[in-house]
Amino acid sequence: VEIADREDLYGNPRHPYTRALLSAVPEATVEEEPRERIRLTGDVPSPINPPSGCRFRTRCWKATEKCASEAPPLVQVEGNKPGHLTACHYPETSDTVPAPRLAKDPEAAA
Repeated sequence: VEIADREDLYGNPRHPYTRALLSAVPEATVEEEPRERIRLTGDVPSPINPPSGCRFRTRCWKATEKCASEAPPLVQVEGNKPGHLTACHYPETSDTVPAPRLAKDPEAAA
């Protein structure tokens, strides 16, 4: 549903499913106010008989009839860096849900 380099994916996730996945990442520090977790509801799509249109629509809080009838193309959304592609008719904006904080040094997160 989304392709990007590590920094851009963590810093500016655009697909609702990416936001939900990243909201489940444990916080590395307790100094800051914890971010809100996204709790998905709805039916988990069948891998054998996936739903029409967007495969995530059965659990998406933004889903509309368009999502049921048209599979979203994987495209560069306005505001994304080159190479950051998202397959969503209604991509998230950077201020919709706070993204997890990304450790600058992988060693520091250990």
